[in-house]
Amino acid sequence: MTDASHAQTQTPQGQERLLRRTAETDPDKGKDAILRITRMTLRYPVRFAVAMLATIAAALTQLSIPVLLGRAIDQTQAVANSTGESDVLWTTALILLAVSVMRGLFTLVQNYTAESVGHALAHDLRRAIYDKIQRLPFSFHDRTHSGDLITVGMLDLEGVRMYFSTALVRTMLLVLLIGIGAWLLISTDPVLGLLALSFVPFAAWRSSVTQLTLRRTWLQLQERLGVLSQVMEENLAGIRVVRAFAASDFEMAKFDKASDDALALSYSRIDTRVRSSAVMTLAFFAAMGLVLLVGGQQVAAGEMTVGSLATFLTFMTLLQLPVRQLGLMVNAFARASTTGARLFTLLDMEVEIDDAPGATDLKVSEGTLRLENVGFGYTGADPAVSGISFEARRGETVGIVGPPGSGKSTLMHLIPRYYDVDEGAISIDGQDIRNATLSSVRRSVAVVQQDDFLFTTTIENNVAYGDPFASDEQIRDATASAQLHDYVDGLPKRYGTVVGERGVSLSGGQRQRLSIARTLMLEPDVLIFDDSTAAIDAGTESRIRNALRAYAEDRVTLIVAHRLGSLKHADRILFLDKGRIVEQGTHEELLSLNGRYRELHDLQTRPDADISESKP
Repeated sequence: MTDASHAQTQTPQGQERLLRRTAETDPDKGKDAILRITRMTLRYPVRFAVAMLATIAAALTQLSIPVLLGRAIDQTQAVANSTGESDVLWTTALILLAVSVMRGLFTLVQNYTAESVGHALAHDLRRAIYDKIQRLPFSFHDRTHSGDLITVGMLDLEGVRMYFSTALVRTMLLVLLIGIGAWLLISTDPVLGLLALSFVPFAAWRSSVTQLTLRRTWLQLQERLGVLSQVMEENLAGIRVVRAFAASDFEMAKFDKASDDALALSYSRIDTRVRSSAVMTLAFFAAMGLVLLVGGQQVAAGEMTVGSLATFLTFMTLLQLPVRQLGLMVNAFARASTTGARLFTLLDMEVEIDDAPGATDLKVSEGTLRLENVGFGYTGADPAVSGISFEARRGETVGIVGPPGSGKSTLMHLIPRYYDVDEGAISIDGQDIRNATLSSVRRSVAVVQQDDFLFTTTIENNVAYGDPFASDEQIRDATASAQLHDYVDGLPKRYGTVVGERGVSLSGGQRQRLSIARTLMLEPDVLIFDDSTAAIDAGTESRIRNALRAYAEDRVTLIVAHRLGSLKHADRILFLDKGRIVEQGTHEELLSLNGRYRELHDLQTRPDADISESKP
């Protein structure tokens, strides 16, 4: 087991989800998220103001329609009874038409600007999330599955985006319609007004109950969709392994289970929302029936005109759609509170590995790397390295060797500050790297990783990733030093050849050599090879080592390797076991000790017939 994978094994099965159950375990987080999203919409004051003014204008014009319609009915009745003039009826009809057109225009402006605010907010948050992920340390990614991050950056972001248009603006419209309409109706006839609004308290109570249910189930749905994203991501990344082991049926069963779990909860949420909407609609029509019954009796008794009754009924009809959408608005609030809480949990995370206050750029002159009593352990695990001390000067090559899990890769990841030491200090020319800016440390210390990840772009762009403005000659020199130039030069498009996803069109050794070339482009002061030649044959590795000798004269070189043949040329070799240096010296000195290094050397050089008889 490598040290990099050792970090993964310290987390619970399925990997710890740092973002899960945030809103459910702390309801205040959901409330704070709603307030925070609302404040963020104020970043766009012009569009915010236009949306709100258009909402107010749309509400006022919509409320005037029942009044104008009632007046038109009374005027029509008067004309029919020969007690009114038809010209007045024409005037009212034209006004009603104009008001309806204005309502449509205001609603159009409201919808457009509200959606515009939502998309602008989503744009800013999407960039903030991506920026945060770039700055979070390795330890965060050790504990968090990328599927969770994709869920936050897509599904959770969508819930926040829809908040302004679906929840805030529509709520304001409903409040205006009910508030102003209630005043108009009650001032006209208190009894009929109260009957017309009798469904509102019931709808409010039902909405509150639904909100609590939807808030809880939405977070559960997000988690299940996160699991579904993980299954899809891992399957796509390992599709060749799946095909090689004929495991398609197993993968489909795993996908079906995750998909069915999400679908079952989605059906449950739909059932909750539809039931709530149906009950509220029933209450609405019951109230309308009472208005029609009582109002009809008043019209028959001559206590109310037909136009006034039509005003009440038309107003209630206008309220029908907003009331039916009350469940949608409640769902939008519930979704924004839970998704916003998860999203802001990510954005508010402290960046553990960052520039210290007053940090200055690392200034390298002599190029001396020093580790003093360095100790480090992953969260919840025993120390991975402890009491490590050594010094390497410019031009020196130090080899690191040891059994799997001995702390080799962990130690190499401490030098460029992928993690911060728990004990001791690491310095370059006497400057503690924790007091230097992170960017200057990463420029001075470069690591050729075990994971030879390549981007889906051209070979040229992959090599020049650390220096996009590098010349063609620099790219060729770095590729030649990595013993890859001859291969690239023989391709039809040469350096313009696009490698497949994760470099799948290249062999393992070619990917590692391209990764070496990419790191050489940086020309760092400390160059670390973290078992980066494991997939390269011994002959090519020897040619790479010879090509790098002149390159290594101007910098400290650290090499982690399992093949001792890769370390014979090193000025000093450190043998690690259980996170400590147990032996150190040159190749010859370590052989003469007849210790752990000698045992490993004999094991690797012993004929195959003897290896089967050796002790495990």
